[in-house]
Amino acid sequence: MSPDSSQVAETSLGSHSARSSGEHERNGDSGGDATSSTSHHEEEPSEEEKATSSFPPVAIPQHDTGPRDIVRLYQCPLCSKPFHDPVTLPCGKSICRTCLPQTHIRSNITYPGLADRLQGFQCPFEDCRKEHALGDCAVDVILKKATQYMKEQLEDRRADAARLNVSTRIQPQDTWAATGMPSLRDVQDETLTSSSRPVEGGRLVATWVMAAEGNLRIEAEIVYQDNQEPDMSIEKLEPCEKEALKRAQDATRSEMDCQVCYALYYDPLTTSCGHTFCRNCLHRILDHSRYCPICRRQLTVNPLLNRSSCPSNETITKIIETYWADDLRARGEAVANEEASRLQDFDVPLFVCTLSFPLMPTFLHVFEPRYRLMLRRALDGDRTFGMVLPRRSRSGDDDDAHFHELGTLLRIVNVQFYPDGRSLIETQGLSRFRVLRHGWLDGYTVGKTERIDDMSLEEEEAVEATEATPVQSPVSSEPNLSPINGSNSPTSRQRRSNSGSPTSQSSKTSPNPTTPDDPSAPRSPSDLETMPTQALMEYCTSFVARMRSQSVPWLTERLLAIYGECPDDPAVFPWWFASVLPVKDMEKYRLLGTSSVRHRLKICASWILEWETSRWSLNDCVIL
Repeated sequence: MSPDSSQVAETSLGSHSARSSGEHERNGDSGGDATSSTSHHEEEPSEEEKATSSFPPVAIPQHDTGPRDIVRLYQCPLCSKPFHDPVTLPCGKSICRTCLPQTHIRSNITYPGLADRLQGFQCPFEDCRKEHALGDCAVDVILKKATQYMKEQLEDRRADAARLNVSTRIQPQDTWAATGMPSLRDVQDETLTSSSRPVEGGRLVATWVMAAEGNLRIEAEIVYQDNQEPDMSIEKLEPCEKEALKRAQDATRSEMDCQVCYALYYDPLTTSCGHTFCRNCLHRILDHSRYCPICRRQLTVNPLLNRSSCPSNETITKIIETYWADDLRARGEAVANEEASRLQDFDVPLFVCTLSFPLMPTFLHVFEPRYRLMLRRALDGDRTFGMVLPRRSRSGDDDDAHFHELGTLLRIVNVQFYPDGRSLIETQGLSRFRVLRHGWLDGYTVGKTERIDDMSLEEEEAVEATEATPVQSPVSSEPNLSPINGSNSPTSRQRRSNSGSPTSQSSKTSPNPTTPDDPSAPRSPSDLETMPTQALMEYCTSFVARMRSQSVPWLTERLLAIYGECPDDPAVFPWWFASVLPVKDMEKYRLLGTSSVRHRLKICASWILEWETSRWSLNDCVIL
């Protein structure tokens, strides 16, 4: 340290006059910028902006980062101590696990009804204040490791400082006072300031120690008071602190590579299981599976991954922006170039034939030459293609109306070729999509699509809590409505779910399935709106059980061998029900545009109401 410098205010990461008085209140800045970046089509961006227009802008630090800014990266916004078992909330903010607010039992939620989602808490951050499920808040694996690396290195340097008897005099200071704004000095928080005192170590170690002791609020700045006389011990210790910081950064860098693309995180998003991925990579994961590729836990995030409902991990984003700005800039350019290249072409071949659903099988007889070519190319590639329903065009020259815009992405499971070139293929539904634009390739249709996904479980639960009538719901309170057994309590439902017994099999033993004459059964679509999600599911499965007991022709053993027994998972049931029920295709088509399990169950229940009251005509309905 310079012997003639008496006081130095730490402001090396840019002007503090731009900071807010609460650092934890500005943590949403990155997420806000990310959201606004999606409107880049409305104005002409510069060449540099074009490179990253599809992704959140990155605030690259332009100055050297000082000790105070380094330590602030690892401070919990609530307790201001370095993170201990950090958890990243669904809103993207990170806190210590011990700082989680008091939990409560969440009410009026029956789906999915998992044990780890029954407890919740209100988000402690003013810009969120949503109810988070405790099950969505696992320890953030990457942030925990990053904090541990820094702690280990600085604790070693603290021991060196104690051995050399080296200390730094530190005085916390209110943010506004640090900027020299006297008009705010009279109203500054006294808890942010205190008299200066010596703390073991050089500037970085001393700042960390002060935070670890709970004496440095995250929004506070620091004034370092140097010794008036040269101290050779301090001069020896400062290079050691810099080396410790470098080692911590190097160790952290090895953890900052996404386990999908094996490159530096870009727009990192932490899932409910505590693992972090690039947002774009998580999209690819959800294209094929709803399970984390690392721990295999089911992912509860909104598959659309829009930044309003699935914000980026703010703390990891700040660490990357601070330490590896150049790498991040290069990474952004590479990702943007890859995205621009992908968007230039139609990405999905379209089979205009029939209606298919996610998770359900579709069997096709391919004989037209154009579709033979499409099939061969699909088999040479990722074995996927899109299925869309043909449209009955009102005008023969209306080329844009030859199929409906919503469809299902299918994966080829099995194929059997015949000598004359025909083939039989078995496919499985993967996901839904909307065709944005389409063209032609060698005679068959190709399209640019966007994926359609459900809202997150958190949003699904919020919708049910808003719409459904709690215990007073007649269907959910009537014990004989369950096709599985005589109890309709949440405990019994959980026990039935754990048993794994298919609903349709168990329903054979149910003595009193729901009947149209049951006074507790819904009578109109308005009754369905207020039913709990689980009650809707039980109403639908009891109908299936009753129809099967009557040996209806659309629930034959042959059909069940194709589509399986009636599922007891509310997320799967609507697709199964639409596959077996003889309903017109345009009624079933409504399911493809929905965004929640609850909405689909209400549609299925409305079919049952219509069936019970008027017995739909089976014209245009194919029964296998």
